[in-house]
Amino acid sequence: MIELKNLCKSFYTRDGPKVVADTINAVLPTGTAVALLGRNGAGKSTLMGMIGGTIKPDSGAINITGTVSWPVGFSGGFHGQLTGAQNTRFIARIYGVDTDSLLAFVEDFSELGSHFYSPVRSYSAGMKARLAFGVSIGIPFDTYLVDEVTAVGDAIFKRKSRIVFRERMKSAGALVVTHSMAQVRLLCQAGAVLENGVLVYYNDVEDAIAHHQRNMGSSEEE
Repeated sequence: MIELKNLCKSFYTRDGPKVVADTINAVLPTGTAVALLGRNGAGKSTLMGMIGGTIKPDSGAINITGTVSWPVGFSGGFHGQLTGAQNTRFIARIYGVDTDSLLAFVEDFSELGSHFYSPVRSYSAGMKARLAFGVSIGIPFDTYLVDEVTAVGDAIFKRKSRIVFRERMKSAGALVVTHSMAQVRLLCQAGAVLENGVLVYYNDVEDAIAHHQRNMGSSEEE
C-alpha cells in the first residue's frame, strides 16, 4: 500500500509557481496495477519520483507498506565504466537477491549478446533501456514504478516486456505511466488522474480513462 498524506510539491518557473501536488490525499492499494494518467507536464514523473524517494516533497508524507522499486527502466544509476554484467551483480548485492539468478535473467531478457560484458558507457540509449528494464523487473518488489514499460525495442521485445510485466503483476502491484490507453487497459485494473496538482483515484480503470479523456478534450488515445 502507498498512502499519500497531505502531499505538496511545486516548482518555480518563469511563469510563476507550477503546482504538481496540491495537498494530495490518496491510497494506492497493494497488489493492484494503477495507471497514472495526466497531460504532458502534469507532474506524473515528479509524483513517481517522490514515491520512489528520488524527489523530496515540499510537505506531507508518503507511507509505504512493502517494497517499492525505483522507476522501472531508469538507467541513470548505472556506472559507465562497469559492464552490464558487473552493474547487474552490484545491484543484486545491494538488494540482497541471488546474484547468479539475476545475472542469468537479465542476460537472457535484455538480448544484448556480447555487449552485456562491455562497459555501459559504450551502450546506445536503447541498449541501456533494455538492461535497465531487465534489472528492474528481475528483482521481486511488492510495487513497481513503471514509466512507458513497453516503449523500448522492436515489436517482439515489446511483447516480451509486456508478458514479463503481466507475470510480475500476479504477485505485485504497480504504478504505471503510459500515453497509450490500449496499454492502460491491458496492464491496469485501476487508475488515477493528475490535473493541476489534484489526484483523483478510481477503482475502475475505465472511469480513470474517461476522466483523462475529458481533460484532454478527446476520446482518442493521448
